[in-house]
Amino acid sequence: MTGSEPAVPRIDTSKPHPARVYDWFLGGKDNYPVDEALGRHIMTIDNRAKHVAQTNRWYMQRVTRWMAGQAGVRQYLDIGTGIPTEPNLHQVAQGIAPESRVVYTDNDPIVLTHAEALLRSAPEGVTDYIQADVREPDRILEQARKVLDFKQPIALSLVALMHFVSDEHQPYDLVRRLVDALPSGSYLVLSQLTADFDPLAVQRGVEMYAAGGVSLVPRSHAEVARFFEGLEVEEPGIVRLTQWHPELGVDEVVEGDEAASLYAGVAHKA
Repeated sequence: MTGSEPAVPRIDTSKPHPARVYDWFLGGKDNYPVDEALGRHIMTIDNRAKHVAQTNRWYMQRVTRWMAGQAGVRQYLDIGTGIPTEPNLHQVAQGIAPESRVVYTDNDPIVLTHAEALLRSAPEGVTDYIQADVREPDRILEQARKVLDFKQPIALSLVALMHFVSDEHQPYDLVRRLVDALPSGSYLVLSQLTADFDPLAVQRGVEMYAAGGVSLVPRSHAEVARFFEGLEVEEPGIVRLTQWHPELGVDEVVEGDEAASLYAGVAHKA
């Protein structure tokens, strides 16, 4: 843990939090009745929601295998970490390259309570955790520099995160600020909710999250592509979540994968 972390903030159990709703979808125990209520409500309009959450988790694992293997990346900055589930990003990366260094970031205090699990690094590598919001890029970068070498390539992971950042918070500027701080040879990894495939179901989900006080912003293919401007998008491009290198999957259940209304992409910084 970095030495200058703030005191643990209070966990607000009066309204749902995306990390805890996601935890409920994944069958976790680290959520509250308000999170479960929203999750169950969403399931009433789309009973595939749990599978979609798991599908997004599998994407994170596939892309980390690709990063650690084919791309040779040894440093990761994962923002919007969520509550740990196994295998987590550092376990996948260090399973291939034990010397990998991983910095996790999230804004939900309950994730901080799981920092011990997040910090169980391979002896050869390092993991650390920053309590911060993606809307605080300068703070994240300042803390990450204590662990990561910003002269060597870094994979910036924004998996299922940016659709929780509304346009008023300038999501493209936030991503650009983070990417601009990375050295050449780094990568941007991103998945983002879209209404391109199932607009009615996604709109109802947006409304349910809004009723719980959470902004959810689906974006079109063109809008997702904006996050990658100035970068070299890797094959197979910006595609539906399940179409991103499915051959890298391990123990994945492919049935119903067309339900995943998310785009995914990986891009390289020259």
